Amino acid sequence: MSRSGAAVLGWALLAGALLPPPPVRPQPLPHGQRNVHQKEAQFNTTYIDWVDGNLLNIYAFNHSVRRSTTEGVRVSVNVLSNQKDQPVLFVVRQKEAVVSFQVPLILRGLYQRKYAYQEVSRTLCQPQTKSEMETQYFYVDVSTLSDNTSYQLRVTRVENFVLRTNVRFSFNATAAQPQYFKYEFPEEVDSVIVKVTSPMAFPCSVISIQDILCPVYDLDNNVAFIGMYQTMTKKAAITVQKKDFPSHSFYVVVVVKTEDEACGGPLPYYPLSKNASPDEPVDQHNRQKILEVMVSPAITSEAYVRSVLFCLGIFLSFYILTLLIACWESCRQHKKKGLLAAMDSPSLDTGHSRGIPESFLNHGPYDSYGYGSFGNGSSSSTEGITDSLASAEVSYSYVGQEQFKRRVPSALTRPLSIAMGERSLENVASRPRLDSLSSVEEDDYDTLADIDYDKNVIRTKQYLCVADLARKDKRVLRKKYQIYFWNIATIAVFYALPVIQLVITYQTVVNVTGNQDICYYNFLCAHPLGNLSAFNNILSNLGYVLLGLLFLLIILQREINYNRALLRNDTHALECGIPKHFGLFYAMGTALMMEGLLSACYHVCPNYTNFQFDTSFMYMIAGLCMLKLYQKRHPDINASAYSAYACLALVIFFSVVGVVFGKGNTAFWIVFSVIHIVATLLLSTQLYYMGRWKLDSGILRRILHVLYTDCVRQCSGPMYVDRMVLLVMGNIINWSLAAYGLIVRPNDFASYLLAIGICNLLLYFAFYIIMKLRSGERIKLIPLLCIISTSVVWGFALFFFFQGLSTWQKTPAESREHNRDCILLDFFDDHDIWHFLSSIAMFGSFLVLLTLDDDLDCVQRDKIYVF
Repeated sequence: MSRSGAAVLGWALLAGALLPPPPVRPQPLPHGQRNVHQKEAQFNTTYIDWVDGNLLNIYAFNHSVRRSTTEGVRVSVNVLSNQKDQPVLFVVRQKEAVVSFQVPLILRGLYQRKYAYQEVSRTLCQPQTKSEMETQYFYVDVSTLSDNTSYQLRVTRVENFVLRTNVRFSFNATAAQPQYFKYEFPEEVDSVIVKVTSPMAFPCSVISIQDILCPVYDLDNNVAFIGMYQTMTKKAAITVQKKDFPSHSFYVVVVVKTEDEACGGPLPYYPLSKNASPDEPVDQHNRQKILEVMVSPAITSEAYVRSVLFCLGIFLSFYILTLLIACWESCRQHKKKGLLAAMDSPSLDTGHSRGIPESFLNHGPYDSYGYGSFGNGSSSSTEGITDSLASAEVSYSYVGQEQFKRRVPSALTRPLSIAMGERSLENVASRPRLDSLSSVEEDDYDTLADIDYDKNVIRTKQYLCVADLARKDKRVLRKKYQIYFWNIATIAVFYALPVIQLVITYQTVVNVTGNQDICYYNFLCAHPLGNLSAFNNILSNLGYVLLGLLFLLIILQREINYNRALLRNDTHALECGIPKHFGLFYAMGTALMMEGLLSACYHVCPNYTNFQFDTSFMYMIAGLCMLKLYQKRHPDINASAYSAYACLALVIFFSVVGVVFGKGNTAFWIVFSVIHIVATLLLSTQLYYMGRWKLDSGILRRILHVLYTDCVRQCSGPMYVDRMVLLVMGNIINWSLAAYGLIVRPNDFASYLLAIGICNLLLYFAFYIIMKLRSGERIKLIPLLCIISTSVVWGFALFFFFQGLSTWQKTPAESREHNRDCILLDFFDDHDIWHFLSSIAMFGSFLVLLTLDDDLDCVQRDKIYVF
């Protein structure tokens, strides 16, 4: 043999020695017996082999495990033969766990649809070791009942299996190739936030946090068995606390779902061939998602304390400011009393008027008091009012006027008489009532009793004054308006208790099941405390409670001062200004406190079904504010507490029905729009005629009569032009809102209903301000500052409200796409700032209603017009 031939033969022998021997097909064995072929296997080596019903392949692996480090091991298989009826079974036997799966891997989706995957990869659970270094063995068994099935097997180590703090790591995952990683808490860290992001919304995936246990649940059909989990499109974030994991470590599991329906995606339609069975599994091919995970430390306990103190400091400063203003007012009142006491001194110079309060001397303009476009000057209208009060039946003594006259020098008697609107003693001492307008019934109906026999649309007097509608006994009215407070207190107790019980149940379900899709938090800024998942959203509602309590204290102080003035027969308290009734104010303050409580309950677990808890007392606040505005100029004919709360209960009823049945229900929206329009027309009639009409069988006849007399017989304009303008604008706005709801049919019915109430409240408030200014009245400095500052605060509050950090109108995964990091003290997010600002703005709005008519405190009620 030549030298070159020998060389070729040598290389051939060497190559044959290095290559693995070809598989030897074993001979068929008797029934029940199987050939076992075991081989030592290596990491990072691809094994292409075959298996049949008579063969069991066993691959033995070993690797060194250190106690101080953790390495992930991943098994990847691919069945090359397409035999779906007889899959290949892979069993991985470890020290403390056994993992088995078949290929093709069959996973089920919605409606039990089957999806088959030929390529499967699983990360093995890592048993703990007590020694410094240990060699661990594991085996991969491959078996099947089919005839001669080929496959590929590869075992590798996972890079970056242990996640590091504040270090991003990118990876790919599919439904049959899930990924999970380990994180170990550093010594100084008590809680962390696991953030997972993806540039692609679909395919839908699931993020799970599981304890270090074997086996790890990392498939779509079992990932929800233990731990905490969220569905995900582009963002997911889970706050993990060290105290919940005894080993101070956990797994971050990422699973791609077989379908996108859970994340708001469409359910795919896979056409089946004619010969295929309906149960035939569908091959999804390469359904892969690119993800990135990062674990960062959460805030410390010091941040919790700092945030609580910050929150308390903001709202307690309002208490301090209120106390300072009260002290200033008290000092000013004592100074004024000192000046009045000095007037009794014998050394009083009658040529000086410094002892007379400026509020008396500066009321000359009220002698020419006009009523906007209605009046021809106050002289005629005032005389008309005076003349109409000629027949006296109810005596309202003008107590204190004569005593005050004796204290004022004679040189000032004439201007003082003008300032106080003094008339003859007969007209002042005995204040009469209008037979056609006054109310002598001591009931709670908002009627004018002397025309109860027929509430037809009548015109008895063109210009009404507050004195005409403030004729009921003060004790009766006080009792009537106190019912508002006691009723809302009762409603608050019986409404809040089941709400608190329900949200505690929600939170318990979240904590027990680990399903964080139940509640729509801003997970990037959700700081847990105890069993509460988002303590910051609850803490920020403290402002409603504290400011509501402060408003109640302000009302209490005003009522005490007013009662003291009544006891000393103060002229201003008896005969001047808007009649003081505090029941509605107490109800408003209580409603503000309950809004804070129920908003906190809603944010325990915000979702679609309990959003009504957050809005119920918003409806009440809007309704009570409108009632208070109306009561200012109509103290005798305001609605009773029972009818008012019945209407508010009806609103809440529609809110619940809208939440349950209103989503895309055309019939519901038609019915609601019709009720909305009819209610608007009825309320417009009630406001325009000030209750002097009656809804009965003769209403159509009276409407036709009015149309004939005012439009056919003679074309006359409306008697109350300004009121008509308000009601026309109100009907246009409400009809537009009804049309919008009928056409668009928004999913958030509760917010839509609240928008209707707020729009009507703002419209009525604007009308009140315009009519007040047109009537010659003025707005004092304090209410003007309240209006300006409150408007600015409302503007900023609405800006933060519309940031939309989450929305339960979408799926939980889609809602998390709107999540954003904290922006204040690393503790509060945009919605928390909305809570802060809106509570301050509502408190300021209440102060506006409280102080808006303080300029009339020294004006006689028969000079204050009704509008």
